Amino acid sequence: MKFLVILVVIVIVVVGGIAYLYNQLVSLKEQFKNAFSQIDIQLKRRYDLIPNLVETAKAYLKHESETLTKVTEARNSALAALKAASANPDSQATINALNGAERQLSQALTSFNLQMEAYPELKANENMLQLSEELSSTENRIAFARQAYNDSVMAYNIQRKSFPTNFFAVSFGHPTDAVLLSFEDAKEIQTAPKVSF
Repeated sequence: MKFLVILVVIVIVVVGGIAYLYNQLVSLKEQFKNAFSQIDIQLKRRYDLIPNLVETAKAYLKHESETLTKVTEARNSALAALKAASANPDSQATINALNGAERQLSQALTSFNLQMEAYPELKANENMLQLSEELSSTENRIAFARQAYNDSVMAYNIQRKSFPTNFFAVSFGHPTDAVLLSFEDAKEIQTAPKVSF
């Protein structure tokens, strides 16, 4: 009789522990999906601002139509990648595709900004100033949302790899780590700014 009671208590503790681990993984996965939805909102705002920016600049940058076309194409590609990632934010492939599309868009916007520098009257245009300010504000919001997402992904990945969760993660339906968002070009991150006096 004592043996049966001890066995029942052990089974209850083990089942309770496994249920706790399962619930932790589910909770952390839902947290990083929610964090991704915040990025989704900000990226959509950014993608909505870009066509207005391009239209405002068209009159001034008539000879730079290739740059405007690249910005528009990169924006459309990034929007398509965001839609795929939004539908499945725990897919490595869709997050990696979004990372690549965002890098291309950032490069196209950098080229666009360099072209704008050559047109002081464009930089002084009230619509362009307002759109540039809104885009800059949105970029800051994206960076903040991306940091929150990456923090959530890190917490999920740590829990998934921790003992004893790592023994059960695959059977719980969590076979792989979640992917971090890193929109910046790796070359830009590695180079430190030069200061000279």
